[in-house]
Amino acid sequence: MADEADDVWNPQEQVFHNAVREYIISLLLFMALYGISFIVITKFRKRSERDDFYQADDDAWVYRISLWICTFTLAVSAAAVLLLPISIISNEILLIYPKSWYMKWLNSSLIHGLWNHVFLFSNLSLFILMPFAYFFTESEGFMGSKKGIMARVYETFVVLFLLGVLVVGLVWVASALLDQDTASRESLLNFWNFYLPYLYSCISLLGVLLLLVCTPLGFARLFNVVGQLLVKPRFMTNIEEDIYSAKFEEDNLLRKLKDKLSPISLPDKQDLRKRLLEVQTERKKLERRQKASAWQRNLGYPLVMLLLLAMTGIAVFIVSIHTLGLLFGGAALPVGVQDIGLGQASLSMFGVLGASVEIVLILYLMVASVVGFYSVPLFSRIRPTKANTPMTMVIANCLVLLMMSSALPVLSRTIGITHFDLLGYFGRFNWLGNFYIVLLYNVVFAVGTGLCLVKKFTVSIRRELYARLRMYSPVTRRRQSRTESMSAAVAHTANGMTATMAASANPTNDTAAAMATGSNSTNENLSNGNAHSIKSD
Repeated sequence: MADEADDVWNPQEQVFHNAVREYIISLLLFMALYGISFIVITKFRKRSERDDFYQADDDAWVYRISLWICTFTLAVSAAAVLLLPISIISNEILLIYPKSWYMKWLNSSLIHGLWNHVFLFSNLSLFILMPFAYFFTESEGFMGSKKGIMARVYETFVVLFLLGVLVVGLVWVASALLDQDTASRESLLNFWNFYLPYLYSCISLLGVLLLLVCTPLGFARLFNVVGQLLVKPRFMTNIEEDIYSAKFEEDNLLRKLKDKLSPISLPDKQDLRKRLLEVQTERKKLERRQKASAWQRNLGYPLVMLLLLAMTGIAVFIVSIHTLGLLFGGAALPVGVQDIGLGQASLSMFGVLGASVEIVLILYLMVASVVGFYSVPLFSRIRPTKANTPMTMVIANCLVLLMMSSALPVLSRTIGITHFDLLGYFGRFNWLGNFYIVLLYNVVFAVGTGLCLVKKFTVSIRRELYARLRMYSPVTRRRQSRTESMSAAVAHTANGMTATMAASANPTNDTAAAMATGSNSTNENLSNGNAHSIKSD
């Protein structure tokens, strides 16, 4: 009987083992993302700071701690991007293998825990860790205090505390102005349950608006980026001859720059260096095209461009259908749920294929938003460069990526890319229940994407039409006739001035001719007289 009692599984032990298993899975996933994030940051981090990494001074420890914080933030951003793909894949796997013993660990509790962990770490990174990393990097210690790392830590905590008080006060004032309820004004001390979700809701709204601006721009910009990475097909051209010409021009420019016998002025030298850089870039492109296979040269570029165009078209089509569903009552608002049932029904009417398309589109949205963000002239200043990005710029880029990745699940659910409900605090944002905000967001996203694509693919046609219209417009004709008349008047004036100058120069020439004629006649008379005297003699 005792053995039978021991074989009976205790429910509390079951809950304990499930929690331990979920924490282990989450930890393993986060460790993998942390390692990838560390590799990415070290690729872009400035080399000089990387050399100081091993020095035993205060600055080395400051940069080391900032590096760890940035790596943690980037790992959280990657986890936020993978939230919806992991949830969709889990649902489809449980739908295909509902009673598999090997899939018992994949359940609703694990997925819900991942969403809660990402939300918690996003708040931690956004409001505490990233401001601490920035102020810690810029700190020097209070005036009069002993120099060292602890002085910089004290200064960072004081500045961070003052910033926190300022932000909480602003949030309390904003909530009191927007919500006239006395309970909301009296809940100043209820920081964790009220102010932190409210503040994160504002940040998420800012991130969603940022995605609304950057994603349509990224759709159009991606074609240029991919075109630079791939080898474009060029028919009826001789690659070897082009490479030979590029090398010849490069050698000629190098010879001119190195020639000390014929000095070159500074502006000309800068122009020669700029031209040399262009020739070297073109030569590298030609050599890469020569090394590429025939399939890659002739089929790779068109297939990738068609794939990008297809994904963009599918995304716009889904957003348009979702907008019509919101108008006619066929689509629900993107409000969150507290409990989900994984493995009960597929998220797409096309089954696994539709779910795969949703995952690809979600990742495509993230890539397009990042490309569009760095293509905006205002934000292109913080674009990271390989092995030359200062730590402050690394912090700024990690903060921006965290905002955009945290808003990606909300964006995907708002525009109807996926029907997976938002879990945890991601679905508790106040503005998600506003019908007009959600509808306006869908309309602006669809229209903005369409306009960006039309502008991208019709830019040459529009320029040609604009040039033709300007050429044949009445205003242009009047300007041309006015220019021609002015040119004729200037030419007539120039001819008159030339004739006047020639006429003023003619008297001098006539006097010289007369003097020459007189001298000639005198010479003739003298010669005749001499001859006559010789004859008389």
